[in-house]
Amino acid sequence: MIPLGLSSLSLPPSLSLHRAPPTVRIVHSGHACNVEEERHTERVYTIREGETLELTCLVTGHPRPQIRWTKTAGSVSDRFQDSSVFNETLHISKIQRHQGGRYYCKAENGLGSPAIKSIRVDVYYLDDPLVTVHQSVGEAKEQFYYERTVFLRCVANSNPPVRYSWHRGRDVLSQGSDKGVEIYEPFFTQGETKILKLKNLRPQDYANYSCIASVRNVCGISDRNIVFKLTNKTASPSIKLLVEDPIVVNPGQTVSLVCITTGGEPNPTLSWVSSSDSLPEKSVVKGGTLTLPAITSDEAGVYSCVASNNVGNPAKKSTTIVVRALKKGRFWITPDPYHNDDNIQIGREVKISCQVEATPPEELTFGWLKNGRAMRSSERMVITQTDPDISPGTTNLDIIDLKFTDFGTYTCVAALKGGGIPEISIDVNISSTTVPPNLTVPRGKSPLVVREGDTVELECLVSGKPKPIILWSRADKEAPMPDGSLQAESYDGVLRIVNVSREMTGSYRCQTSQFNGFNVKPREAVVELIVQYPPSVEPVLLEMRQGLGRPVAMNCRVLRAHPSRVLRYEWRLGNRLLHAGHFDQSDETEYTVKSLNREGWGEYTCDVNNEAGAGRCTFLVTGKAYPPEFYYDTYSPLWQNRPTVYGFKLQWTQMNPNTVDRIVAYRLEVKQRRTVQEIPVDGTITKGELNTHNLTELIKPAAYEVRLTPITRFGEGDSTIRIITYREFHCSFEEEPICMFTQDKNDDFDWTRHSAATRDTKYTPNTGPSDDRSGSKQGFYMYIETSRPRKEGEVARLVSPFFNVVPKNPYGIANPPAYCFSFFFHMYGKHIGTLNAFLRQKGQTAAEGPAWSLSGNQGDRWKQAKVSIHPTASFQVVLEGIRGPGIEGDIAIDDVTLEEGECRDLPPISKHKNTAGGVYP
Repeated sequence: MIPLGLSSLSLPPSLSLHRAPPTVRIVHSGHACNVEEERHTERVYTIREGETLELTCLVTGHPRPQIRWTKTAGSVSDRFQDSSVFNETLHISKIQRHQGGRYYCKAENGLGSPAIKSIRVDVYYLDDPLVTVHQSVGEAKEQFYYERTVFLRCVANSNPPVRYSWHRGRDVLSQGSDKGVEIYEPFFTQGETKILKLKNLRPQDYANYSCIASVRNVCGISDRNIVFKLTNKTASPSIKLLVEDPIVVNPGQTVSLVCITTGGEPNPTLSWVSSSDSLPEKSVVKGGTLTLPAITSDEAGVYSCVASNNVGNPAKKSTTIVVRALKKGRFWITPDPYHNDDNIQIGREVKISCQVEATPPEELTFGWLKNGRAMRSSERMVITQTDPDISPGTTNLDIIDLKFTDFGTYTCVAALKGGGIPEISIDVNISSTTVPPNLTVPRGKSPLVVREGDTVELECLVSGKPKPIILWSRADKEAPMPDGSLQAESYDGVLRIVNVSREMTGSYRCQTSQFNGFNVKPREAVVELIVQYPPSVEPVLLEMRQGLGRPVAMNCRVLRAHPSRVLRYEWRLGNRLLHAGHFDQSDETEYTVKSLNREGWGEYTCDVNNEAGAGRCTFLVTGKAYPPEFYYDTYSPLWQNRPTVYGFKLQWTQMNPNTVDRIVAYRLEVKQRRTVQEIPVDGTITKGELNTHNLTELIKPAAYEVRLTPITRFGEGDSTIRIITYREFHCSFEEEPICMFTQDKNDDFDWTRHSAATRDTKYTPNTGPSDDRSGSKQGFYMYIETSRPRKEGEVARLVSPFFNVVPKNPYGIANPPAYCFSFFFHMYGKHIGTLNAFLRQKGQTAAEGPAWSLSGNQGDRWKQAKVSIHPTASFQVVLEGIRGPGIEGDIAIDDVTLEEGECRDLPPISKHKNTAGGVYP
């Protein structure tokens, strides 16, 4: 096989390879049903549910842009893989309806605004239809279907909207076909359903009814149907629960709820639901029986049995499960309310209150003991139970005219009737030492100064007997406590905060609760917490690249600190102190190296200190070169060397080449070859300058990972990696360089690059394509504009870059190699002239005839042409358009390829002149 290659590349002025902002275009593959253009700005990609979605984002720009896919959800609750996919290709296997919506491809490389394109994905589907049956409510009696009017309603979920049709047996039912039948769509449903109304029910109306749902076979989705048998026994469901309501059980018991059907045709299906939306995990449903093993208080609630057969309304019966429980026992002491005194005194009244949470509340019973002996209500010891609406689960012991002999321990005992639940006992001591609470903050505990990250204990001393629960909250603002709650309980008056942060600085209120203490006005105290933290500075880490002999200025700025009075700063290079000082009014400090030498490379630090610690700015000063940036925007400069070998021309520019010392060489590593070589650099590289290097002897069709590293006097710089893959020449004219095609200088006019979305068809509406070859109005193609001042017979030629054919031996080419040249063309209009394809070989003096030629109107569609060529020297391919007799003669081309080997599957020869190839219809 004879090698084919690119001649050495010299880029036109438009490709001087300055840094360029990104552009982006979306192309599609996968299993699309249809791709439509809407208003030139939105593309709609239609796909069947369960198929594979594949969208590819084609980008240009230098340096290579970063790509990100995002999605606007089809529904508010939808999420698209954490909202982002960082890849050129978006691939979704077995797409579901909720994954429809608008997908955006965003490309950015730090130059200009990001480039964004979108495409809307419409997922098509059709679910099985559902038929529900109802009778007119005013006519309903005991036997559901012995009455006059029956409604059969058919509903199916679909996209696009579904169309319905009704059959009775094998007969198609339509409006007006039967006086006893009416078919209509309720106005408010907007086509979501179709209702079949059977008026004045007749014997022949008892039959099998079929509802057929159709989306007109879009995306190959076939029709769905359902059959309902209407008889004189058809009836809505009825059920019965074989349990009591409510069901009161103890924790740990197994509860079984039994539901049976008592009527309904067709036979109803039974299901269970609970008031908590979902059944307990350990529940078991078998038929109409729901079993709840080892029930807990959390599983208490309302459980409902639902029966449905799509006739009438579902039947529903419910029962409530009550799990018996006693919890949260508390007490409080209320001094005589008729005296303005919070203390307990002889001769005055005192009330002891006791409260628990009981389920069920009506089973709750209380008993009172004094020093272990049962008490009964009397004139001086009055036992009452508070109104449940005011304070549920509460009992009171009123001691009238307190005497010395009344001092002792009073016990409130709460129990549930029937037992099975442990009692709750609460002891309350009444004595001369029973006094109301008082709150104080220990000396030295407010304000409390701590450092960020410490563990701190805020303390309020509570005196009195009994000691109440202490409630902690923020006093200075409406903000949650460190644990996230608005209020925290403490039994010892201490609030412990672990890993305290600067946001926790502020005032904290401690307050007595009435529970387990006196029911008096709460006592309060406030603790101030001050959290110190070291200075926050910027930059935390900054790399600064600079060449030898140049100045370097480093600036460290304080953002915030507490205390804000910063003590001092220290500049160091490694461990060597460079400069130190104190801050005055400024919040920043600067250190400058006037002329960088080799010893000046390294890590500079600036430590800024206050009482809480130090913040550090770090500057990494280096002569390290920035990474090279591979150039992707020309078509891959790849060529065939031999049947099993290919070559590749690496192209790159250097990022910020003037920032550091001159780059003297590049180190090139090819991972799969395990080779390393040095590419010397003569002279100084300038910004935007294109550098090239030929890689040869690459094995087809293997891919190679290439690492390129710049080298300066400092040493190695940052590397860049790219993957080289084998592929044939292909040009779709999407970018302005048009794959290094050029306009012939000796023709009459030029080919024009255009897209259907921007092309002006005002003067020639009946010629030229309405989209590019892929069907996109945003895609580009080349065409000849035949409007005035063009004249019949004038010629426009588009010339490919040179392809080198190098002999395998020094004695010349014995058997010329074969290559398949193919392209798509669009020749539509009554004035179409001729499209020719020529092979132009290097050193050739006499012009040869066209390798392929076609004339005349070929219809408003893209067709493919293929021709085999056999060059014996370096060659170019020339595409020539000749203007016809009028303005409706635009000729367009797109997707030009050159592949190794003879053309396969050649189409039949056209009836028009076509010398060496074929045309696909």
